[in-house]
Amino acid sequence: MSETAGKFPAERTAIITGAVSERGIGRATVNYLAENGWNIGIIDLDDAACKSVAAAVAAEFGVKAHGVGANIGDEASVRKAIDELEAELPQIVALANVAGVSSPVGYLEVTPEEWNRVLNINLNGVHYATRRVAESMVKNHIGRIVNISSVSAQRGGGTFSKTAYSVAKAGVIGLTRSTARELGPFDITVNAISPGPIDTDIMGGTLSQERKDELTQDLVVNRVGTTRDIAAAIHFLISEDTGYISGQTLNVDGGLYMH
Repeated sequence: MSETAGKFPAERTAIITGAVSERGIGRATVNYLAENGWNIGIIDLDDAACKSVAAAVAAEFGVKAHGVGANIGDEASVRKAIDELEAELPQIVALANVAGVSSPVGYLEVTPEEWNRVLNINLNGVHYATRRVAESMVKNHIGRIVNISSVSAQRGGGTFSKTAYSVAKAGVIGLTRSTARELGPFDITVNAISPGPIDTDIMGGTLSQERKDELTQDLVVNRVGTTRDIAAAIHFLISEDTGYISGQTLNVDGGLYMH
């Protein structure tokens, strides 16, 4: 094994998908990583919004940042976006697959269109971004990939979103484990984070205090999660020192699901 195996370059970039929404996990992750010296690549639907967030991040944290609009559910669009980010930024060392959609539709009401929409964005999109980034990481022999699953995958729903969402997020865990196994020989780790209740709009809008209190009753801590809780976990899993953790699902869920 070479001296440099598993070592990060001096200048490194993390790409975050679904990073524009001000109250979302992606945006919190962008800020958290930039605060910790990562250069930032942003992918979201709206190109102008991506570029605006990138400019704000670069100005506030003094890192390099670039944003590109892409439809995460379209492979050609994702590949083109990552090509552009790679051309504009230092070496891609990390990818956080955060982009996702909720789906409160019950199983007996779910249409083929809704089923395909949810699986395409929440599962196929993770594959598209991972597949493209893995090509570069394999060449460079270093990489950290973190996917966002959900406690919904482990408990079979029981959250705001229903079956289509649970299936997609369970698929993310399978994808995480399998890619961890296949990409491991190239010093690439792949892990998933399984959030419990987090105060974001994906829970159906801003949570009222009453709803937060209700959700907290199922937890072993005294509050629902914040986007910063998830951002901190992503930062941990993409760090240089976590190269011995791979194929894992880290539950950041206030103790909701213990197994």
